[in-house]
Amino acid sequence: MSQHPLNPEETDALYEAVRTQITGKTFSTDDPTNLQKMIESLGDTRGITRLHFAEAIGAIGTPATPFLIEAVTHHPNAVVRRAAAKTLTLIADPTAVPTLVHSLLTDPDTVVRSSVIGALAKTGEASVPALLEILASSEYPEDSKGLATWALAFIGQDAQSHIMAAIDSPSSDVRTAVIGTLGTIVQETHDETAIALLMLALDDSDSSARSEATTALSNIQHKPALPKLIALLQTHIDPETRKAAALALMKIGDKNAIAHLEVALENESEQSIIPVIRLAIGQLHKKSNDPTEDW
Repeated sequence: MSQHPLNPEETDALYEAVRTQITGKTFSTDDPTNLQKMIESLGDTRGITRLHFAEAIGAIGTPATPFLIEAVTHHPNAVVRRAAAKTLTLIADPTAVPTLVHSLLTDPDTVVRSSVIGALAKTGEASVPALLEILASSEYPEDSKGLATWALAFIGQDAQSHIMAAIDSPSSDVRTAVIGTLGTIVQETHDETAIALLMLALDDSDSSARSEATTALSNIQHKPALPKLIALLQTHIDPETRKAAALALMKIGDKNAIAHLEVALENESEQSIIPVIRLAIGQLHKKSNDPTEDW
């Protein structure tokens, strides 16, 4: 699709012409020439010009999607691929999801990949099955999985049913990402079903998933989790789980946890966990001695 690039004067003239047409609702998508020129102008050396064309193409909407898909997939100029992906963020067309996923997994340019994940996140629920598939696969790199996890958290409540359905995935990466997303959801909604799933996740077989659940519950200061967190702190074989439980107890802020933390401190054999438990005890003592906490 790559054409001969326009010079700055031609680019500026093109923008003024299409802007006038879009404003006057006379822009025609029947002739692809202008759209192709606009895509090429996404590679302009001037950032403000790229932004103007992205906004103009975004205003055109889904008729521009095939041109942007072609650019994201095949354009030799990484700047155009980046800007095309960012423009798809403005349109949020579900038909672009397969192309965006392909670019996330294969494009050599890191900025293209980060732009692509933004478009997937803004597309919302339609992106979730593909994001979960990336997380479940052992074939994809960790950076792609990290971006997919971020996108799921961004989509959050808009894809709650998909996310809840994946809580029993055999993939620990999927479960960890889902638990983290549920944590985002409950901070916004305090959804009881999501909270119940987080409570169940405290018994997950994977350390990272358990830690995500403890963090999520502590972020909403969910006091019904205290007995389970205390049990994890005092008896769990995994040091990271004990550490996460101590931090969660500190964040929930119930002074009744102090005695249990002190018992755990006496029994803790992992040197890296001892300072964390001491910190939790100190912070809870400080909070219990603060008279403003009663107001």
